[in-house]
Amino acid sequence: MFLFLLVFQQEEDSASSNSVYQTTTDDDFSTEDFELLAIYSFLFIAYIMILFRTLVTKTPASQAQKLAPLANVFVRNESTNLKDVLAQKIPIEQQNIKNFRKEHGATKIGEVTVEMAYGGMRGIKGLVCETSVLDADEGIRFRGYTIPECQNLLPKAPGGKEPLPEGLFWLLATGDIPSEAQVKAISDEWASRAHLPAHVVTMLNNFPANLHPMSQFSAAITALNSESNFAKAYSNGVHKSKYWEETYEDAMDLIAKLPPVAATIYRNLYRDGSSIGAIQAGKDWSANFCSMLGYNDEQFLELMRLYLTIHSDHEGGNVSAHATHLVGSALADPYLSFAAGMNGLAGPLHGLANQEVLMFLTKVAKEIGLNATEDELKEFIWKLLKSGQVVPGYGHAVLRKTDPRYTCQREFALKHLPDDPMFKLVSTIYKLVPPILTETGKVKNPWPNVDAHSGVLLQYYGMKEMNYYTVLFGVSRALGVMASLIWDRALGLPLERPKSMSTKGLMQLVGKK
Repeated sequence: MFLFLLVFQQEEDSASSNSVYQTTTDDDFSTEDFELLAIYSFLFIAYIMILFRTLVTKTPASQAQKLAPLANVFVRNESTNLKDVLAQKIPIEQQNIKNFRKEHGATKIGEVTVEMAYGGMRGIKGLVCETSVLDADEGIRFRGYTIPECQNLLPKAPGGKEPLPEGLFWLLATGDIPSEAQVKAISDEWASRAHLPAHVVTMLNNFPANLHPMSQFSAAITALNSESNFAKAYSNGVHKSKYWEETYEDAMDLIAKLPPVAATIYRNLYRDGSSIGAIQAGKDWSANFCSMLGYNDEQFLELMRLYLTIHSDHEGGNVSAHATHLVGSALADPYLSFAAGMNGLAGPLHGLANQEVLMFLTKVAKEIGLNATEDELKEFIWKLLKSGQVVPGYGHAVLRKTDPRYTCQREFALKHLPDDPMFKLVSTIYKLVPPILTETGKVKNPWPNVDAHSGVLLQYYGMKEMNYYTVLFGVSRALGVMASLIWDRALGLPLERPKSMSTKGLMQLVGKK
């Protein structure tokens, strides 16, 4: 700030002795005036940028995550070429992390208990994920932005109200809120990269009808490995400083190809093998996906934009994100890494949970009816819990409040389908279940998660094939894990290899006789 004032004073003193400034009136700025104003503006912006960057750096992590978006406002690159933007940001972040590790590499960031080792490593701080952070009370922040903030700030389709997933991908990859032009560039690029190789199409068309959609999805992604730029470059001896560039190319290709893969699976299983049609240039990613699926309702399209945005990322410790990162740390290409993540997503405790929610709701409707009273629902829920079962869609490994992804879907339903009987049932369950789970004294988080709502919305618009829902989840999750994988390679993160112990070894460690 002192430097800024000093320059200002020097220029002011110089101006007072310059005849050009002396003859300039308040209403008649000279060229020199505008040049001087430009210099002052630049210095002011530079000072503010340094101030915010310093503030974020010196602020505790919990608060820095919230301040980061403010700092990003001052450094956004307006280029529509995402790779070029990343090429400018990556060296800065590499140096930043190098300095941080040099200064604090030996600093302890937590403790590990025996219970953590047996309890799924919950609470262990052992991963780095740049794209999103999950707060137990607040929910997910994408590069520092909450879901409502993303809904408000990210570009939307003409006439649309929900954010475009392309915009979220730009945000996850760069930390910047993109412009409409930048989002349009991503839409166009993904449309140009969406072509599927013939062998993958042939494989998809020859899968038996009894093969689960997620098995088909994972297999097709694995087979797309034939197109990997990273695998070819690695075989040719590419320098490790260039790993991120080839990973970027694969990530962009993979994300572009997922909608035609997913749509082909859907058409083969549920629409008699009818054609998905062609990718249409000029349409956004979600619009092309919906068209290939055979859905043209504008509200469904808006729902899909929202769905693909909010399911994209949930920090680095969930199964699909961690599996992708883990396999990627072995320098497996993005296709193989993402296929590993999708095999994890297919598990009942991860991506299949929304399917279980719908099965639960269907069971409720069948046994006590969609118009059951609150007392009848309470009795049904208590009976379920006492039989040793759980209420699907409620609880989360990290969250301790209602999942904001649930909340934004509820708001969508209140706006577009407030009188739908299934939505009313979901709303009543939302009212009743948390107090009941709290009363049991056994549940840390009695609140609904994202899975408690998504299936009902899809059903309303005609997509009733529950087995397919996890494929939609997978298409969305690619945005987060691919953005993360690009940064994994850019930052040179090593092979992941935590230490494991036997029960006997743990007992010896803690001194148990």
